[in-house]
Amino acid sequence: MKLEVLTPVKKLFEGEIESIHVPGEKGSFTVLHNHAPIVSTLQRGVIRIVSRGHADQNIEISGGIIEVKKNNIIVLADQE
Repeated sequence: MKLEVLTPVKKLFEGEIESIHVPGEKGSFTVLHNHAPIVSTLQRGVIRIVSRGHADQNIEISGGIIEVKKNNIIVLADQE
């Protein structure tokens, strides 16, 4: 899966991943390969990224939006 995590200021992450765990507005959830298309709002919390061949990464956010479509994931995040 391809992931991009963007803020209004900069790109925080871009690359191939195994999974991502996000703090959804109605509860946290994990996106795996071939996940159904979804658009969801995100609340304050931590995004956990499991990358291919790299160390796992955590990104703290104060809110945002995630879109998942055909193994492409875009997170538009706010950070304080």
